Amino acid sequence: MVSRKPFYLLVALLFIVGLGMTIYHHIALDVPLTPGEKRQIWSIEAKLEFEATGEPVIASLAIPGTQPGFTLMNENAASPGYGLSFDKEGDARAEWSIRSASGRQELYYRVDMMADEHAKPASSAQPPVIEKLIESEPYATAMKQILERALERSADGYTLTREIIKEIEKQEQNAELLKNHKTRANLIAELLNNADVPARVVHALSLEDGRRRQELVDYLQVFNSPTDYKLFNPKTGEQGQPANLLLWEYNSRALLDVTGGHNSKVTFSMIEQEQPVNVALAQKFEKSDMLNFSIHSLPLEEQALFKGLLLIPIGVLMVVFLRVLVGIKTSGTFMPVLIAVAFIQTSLVTGLIGFLLIVGTGLIIRSYLSRLNLLLVARISAIIIMVISMIGIFSAFAFKLGLTDGMKITFFPMIILSWTIERMSILWEEEGPKEVVRQGGGSLLVAIIAYLAMDNELIRHLTFNFLGLQLVLMATVLLLGNYTGYKLSELKRFKPLIDEMKSGSTLGKDK
Repeated sequence: MVSRKPFYLLVALLFIVGLGMTIYHHIALDVPLTPGEKRQIWSIEAKLEFEATGEPVIASLAIPGTQPGFTLMNENAASPGYGLSFDKEGDARAEWSIRSASGRQELYYRVDMMADEHAKPASSAQPPVIEKLIESEPYATAMKQILERALERSADGYTLTREIIKEIEKQEQNAELLKNHKTRANLIAELLNNADVPARVVHALSLEDGRRRQELVDYLQVFNSPTDYKLFNPKTGEQGQPANLLLWEYNSRALLDVTGGHNSKVTFSMIEQEQPVNVALAQKFEKSDMLNFSIHSLPLEEQALFKGLLLIPIGVLMVVFLRVLVGIKTSGTFMPVLIAVAFIQTSLVTGLIGFLLIVGTGLIIRSYLSRLNLLLVARISAIIIMVISMIGIFSAFAFKLGLTDGMKITFFPMIILSWTIERMSILWEEEGPKEVVRQGGGSLLVAIIAYLAMDNELIRHLTFNFLGLQLVLMATVLLLGNYTGYKLSELKRFKPLIDEMKSGSTLGKDK
């Protein structure tokens, strides 16, 4: 006897891999398990203003990228008359250029960022090179006093940052002196560098719906190790990145560089909106790596194709279940699946009417062809031509009557319909009309059940977004194929035995 262990190991492996892929896409990639969910999108517009002097102009603006908490979705710029390029190597920047410009200039850059707790930047942040500046007096002494006091009460870079901020508040005289010398954030970053702690000032945007003409705020990025860093608010000492804080420039470079202009400034406006999850995911996976593969990364034409193809295994599972466990007879093995796919395109009622009209008319014409004693190939070819003609006639007739849904019967698989008519005709001749009704009705019943499963919104969402479920479906089909017990339709054979047992027990009680 052949061992069944390899079979069950294969089924278990398919289940584990399929469910593992599904869980990974849900947890790591934030793909929802239910349809209808939406994602928060922040649309941010940066407005660049400067006075051009009539010379060639080059304006370079730091731009954000995907970062912890946010995934970059779209970016574009409005720059009439200007050349525009995006430099994504190293420090991400947008650069405008023009041969000659004069007067007031306004340039716009817009970016859509999706709030995404699973977002991962393309490259991790690198600690800055420590630069110890030599300050003149009396600034050097004031900075030394603040740093020495803070060092006494700190243990690492993070605690030192907090203590420096506290010490600045305590030493009011030194703080007042240094306030006119450096900004608070730059002062703290320099003190940390003097203590051999990598730190730099980053520029962030506080997101709030409907705000206009906002400016960036300074934050401190302090490194405790090459891969471990935290953000600090230089004013309050609060540690961590607030939920609606977007890092805009985080490489210690100028936010805006303008050559050929002066009096430049940048202001920001923003609005919050929500997008359906399928739109957000399509944009998120557009530039995904090999590990984060998804149907959403394909062109829209291919996505639409796969959206229908990935439903077919659901119909196949319904056919296997209804034939193996329930025992419903069908005309052909998977003809009901193809009919169910056609129902999805035509709608259930229109599809049923079209199917019955075509098959019914086809059986009548096929009965005439059987009297001509044609060869099989010629007979099938004639039926195919007949089916195509009937579909054309029914579509034109429906259009004349104003029944636009009737034109959708062109979605029916013509070859399958032709073979169905041929099979039913032979079945009629060999076993009579009762068996034709039985198998034809069974095929329609299975097709309707498969259609209801395939047209379910939740199932459509799961099959399209979680490719691992295809492995789970395959494992389930394999298990059903291993079933050798009684079918539900066969249980009626035991009804006389059950009636006899019941009558026997009744007689026993009477005695």
